[in-house]
Amino acid sequence: MFGLGWMEVGALIVIALLVFGPDKLPQAASQAGKTLRNLRRMANNARDDLRAGLGPEFQNFDPADLNPKNFVRKHLLDDLEDDWNGRPKDLEPVGVASYDTSEPPSELGVGELPPYDSEAT
Repeated sequence: MFGLGWMEVGALIVIALLVFGPDKLPQAASQAGKTLRNLRRMANNARDDLRAGLGPEFQNFDPADLNPKNFVRKHLLDDLEDDWNGRPKDLEPVGVASYDTSEPPSELGVGELPPYDSEAT
Protein backbone atom coordinates (compact mmCIF):
# COMPACT_ATOMS: atom_id res chain seq x y z
CA MET A 1 0.00 0.00 0.00
CA PHE A 2 1.86 3.09 -1.30
CA GLY A 3 5.18 1.39 -0.55
CA LEU A 4 4.48 1.36 3.19
CA GLY A 5 5.11 -1.61 5.45
CA TRP A 6 2.90 -2.82 8.28
CA MET A 7 4.90 -0.89 10.86
CA GLU A 8 4.45 2.41 9.01
CA VAL A 9 0.72 1.81 8.52
CA GLY A 10 0.33 0.96 12.20
CA ALA A 11 2.20 4.12 13.20
CA LEU A 12 -0.05 6.22 10.94
CA ILE A 13 -3.17 4.67 12.51
CA VAL A 14 -1.91 5.42 16.01
CA ILE A 15 -1.05 9.02 15.07
CA ALA A 16 -4.48 9.45 13.45
CA LEU A 17 -6.16 8.17 16.63
CA LEU A 18 -4.17 10.62 18.73
CA VAL A 19 -4.84 13.60 16.43
CA PHE A 20 -8.52 13.06 15.64
CA GLY A 21 -9.61 10.92 18.55
CA PRO A 22 -11.76 7.80 18.33
CA ASP A 23 -14.96 9.83 17.87
CA LYS A 24 -13.93 11.91 14.86
CA LEU A 25 -11.65 9.38 13.13
CA PRO A 26 -14.43 7.69 11.09
CA GLN A 27 -15.65 11.10 9.87
CA ALA A 28 -12.11 12.14 8.90
CA ALA A 29 -11.52 8.85 7.04
CA SER A 30 -14.84 9.25 5.22
CA GLN A 31 -13.99 12.82 4.21
CA ALA A 32 -10.53 11.74 3.00
CA GLY A 33 -12.11 8.97 0.89
CA LYS A 34 -14.59 11.41 -0.67
CA THR A 35 -11.79 13.87 -1.44
CA LEU A 36 -9.69 11.16 -3.13
CA ARG A 37 -12.69 10.01 -5.22
CA ASN A 38 -13.37 13.61 -6.31
CA LEU A 39 -9.72 14.16 -7.25
CA ARG A 40 -9.62 10.92 -9.25
CA ARG A 41 -12.87 11.84 -11.04
CA MET A 42 -11.56 15.32 -11.89
CA ALA A 43 -8.29 13.88 -13.24
CA ASN A 44 -10.16 11.36 -15.41
CA ASN A 45 -12.47 14.08 -16.75
CA ALA A 46 -9.50 16.34 -17.55
CA ARG A 47 -7.76 13.50 -19.41
CA ASP A 48 -10.92 12.70 -21.38
CA ASP A 49 -11.44 16.39 -22.24
CA LEU A 50 -7.84 16.64 -23.43
CA ARG A 51 -8.22 13.57 -25.65
CA ALA A 52 -11.49 14.89 -27.07
CA GLY A 53 -9.94 18.29 -27.75
CA LEU A 54 -6.89 16.86 -29.52
CA GLY A 55 -9.01 14.91 -31.99
CA PRO A 56 -9.00 11.35 -33.33
CA GLU A 57 -5.28 11.43 -34.21
CA PHE A 58 -4.38 11.43 -30.51
CA GLN A 59 -6.80 8.82 -29.15
CA ASN A 60 -3.88 6.77 -27.78
CA PHE A 61 -2.32 9.83 -26.10
CA ASP A 62 -1.42 9.30 -22.47
CA PRO A 63 -0.38 12.35 -20.40
CA ALA A 64 1.96 10.09 -18.42
CA ASP A 65 4.09 9.84 -21.60
CA LEU A 66 5.05 13.49 -21.05
CA ASN A 67 6.96 12.52 -17.93
CA PRO A 68 10.66 12.60 -18.94
CA LYS A 69 11.33 9.22 -17.33
CA ASN A 70 8.52 7.56 -19.32
CA PHE A 71 9.52 9.41 -22.50
CA VAL A 72 13.11 8.13 -22.30
CA ARG A 73 11.96 4.62 -21.49
CA LYS A 74 9.47 4.55 -24.36
CA HIS A 75 11.52 6.19 -27.11
CA LEU A 76 15.09 5.23 -26.28
CA LEU A 77 15.18 2.14 -24.13
CA ASP A 78 12.56 0.23 -26.13
CA ASP A 79 14.80 0.54 -29.20
CA LEU A 80 17.74 -0.83 -27.22
CA GLU A 81 15.65 -3.75 -26.01
CA ASP A 82 14.66 -4.50 -29.60
CA ASP A 83 18.32 -4.56 -30.59
CA TRP A 84 19.28 -6.81 -27.69
CA ASN A 85 16.41 -9.21 -28.32
CA GLY A 86 17.19 -9.47 -32.03
CA ARG A 87 13.95 -7.94 -33.24
CA PRO A 88 14.20 -6.31 -36.67
CA LYS A 89 14.17 -2.54 -36.82
CA ASP A 90 12.77 -0.35 -39.56
CA LEU A 91 15.72 2.04 -39.35
CA GLU A 92 18.96 1.69 -41.26
CA PRO A 93 22.14 0.95 -39.32
CA VAL A 94 24.12 3.95 -38.18
CA GLY A 95 26.92 4.90 -40.54
CA VAL A 96 25.25 3.73 -43.75
CA ALA A 97 24.05 6.59 -45.91
CA SER A 98 20.71 6.03 -47.60
CA TYR A 99 22.10 7.13 -50.97
CA ASP A 100 25.25 4.94 -50.85
CA THR A 101 24.50 1.23 -50.52
CA SER A 102 27.21 -0.04 -52.86
CA GLU A 103 29.63 -1.16 -50.14
CA PRO A 104 29.25 -1.76 -46.43
CA PRO A 105 31.07 0.57 -44.03
CA SER A 106 34.52 -0.62 -43.07
CA GLU A 107 35.76 -0.81 -39.50
CA LEU A 108 38.48 1.60 -38.42
CA GLY A 109 41.84 0.17 -37.47
CA VAL A 110 43.75 1.10 -34.34
CA GLY A 111 44.94 4.71 -34.64
CA GLU A 112 43.04 5.28 -37.91
CA LEU A 113 41.05 8.52 -38.15
CA PRO A 114 37.43 8.50 -39.31
CA PRO A 115 36.61 10.12 -42.66
CA TYR A 116 36.16 13.88 -42.53
CA ASP A 117 33.72 15.82 -44.70
CA SER A 118 34.56 19.51 -44.74
CA GLU A 119 31.26 20.42 -46.40
CA ALA A 120 29.23 18.83 -43.63
CA THR A 121 30.75 20.88 -40.82
